[in-house]
Amino acid sequence: MTVLGILHPGSMGAAVAAQAKSRGARVLWCPTGRSAASRKRAEEYGLEPVAALRELSEQADIVLSICPPAHAEEVAAAVAAQSFSGLYVDGNAVSPAAMRRIAETISRAGATVVDGAVVGSPPTGSKSPRLYAAGPGDALARVTALFKGSTVRVHELPGAVGQASALKLSYSSYQKASRALAAVSYALAAEHGVEEELLDIARGRASSYLAETEYFPKTAARAWRWAPEMEEVARALDEAELPSELATAAAAVMERWGALRDKPMTVEQALTTLHTPMSVEGVELESKG
Repeated sequence: MTVLGILHPGSMGAAVAAQAKSRGARVLWCPTGRSAASRKRAEEYGLEPVAALRELSEQADIVLSICPPAHAEEVAAAVAAQSFSGLYVDGNAVSPAAMRRIAETISRAGATVVDGAVVGSPPTGSKSPRLYAAGPGDALARVTALFKGSTVRVHELPGAVGQASALKLSYSSYQKASRALAAVSYALAAEHGVEEELLDIARGRASSYLAETEYFPKTAARAWRWAPEMEEVARALDEAELPSELATAAAAVMERWGALRDKPMTVEQALTTLHTPMSVEGVELESKG
């Protein structure tokens, strides 16, 4: 039985780890310092708690890191400090240069590193995200075997560590930035009373985020995680000597939603908060009840 350690069971990490568990893996997680929401998710998915990171590192054959990108290097350093010598899969949205630093940190501890990137929504019966992976061939085979038969579809990439991270941020630079740009565009139209005309224009196209107004509250609620990812996109673009201003600007837009972390709201509330940087004062949000 393969033993998988998940760092940490957020909405994506817990669901991905549960898919490995469904295929016979034993999945460990460390509750120390984690939120009540993380604990609830771990319990719902049947993940096995351990007392400390050292215990997880000693027992796990594979450690999968899926955390906010701003903490990816910190998490990797903490695992390396435990002298983990198994297979470390970094599934975070970090720049290729950050991924290479993570690989260097983990490798010094004696572990094998796979650069991973999850594209899509958390896996369910109807949703099958892709897990892109780059690294040594034998390590990629182990990752593929871990999720074989599950709703997580592993795509092995040729090339060295950094390839999966580059792919993830290439996708994110459009997918996430365009969500924010659509919301700002709609907010401007609403300010002048022409939002219906804007929607009419958008609906004339085969597909447009401008027509998906119901997604703006979800974007606002997730902006606390997406803003750091846009900053990583900017770093990746800088590394490639490409313009990074749009990614930086998208991060700045998302920071205006920073106080709305995981809160339910209406489209109007999400747009109103764009006028109120770093604050929800005067905006009455929806009640979960």
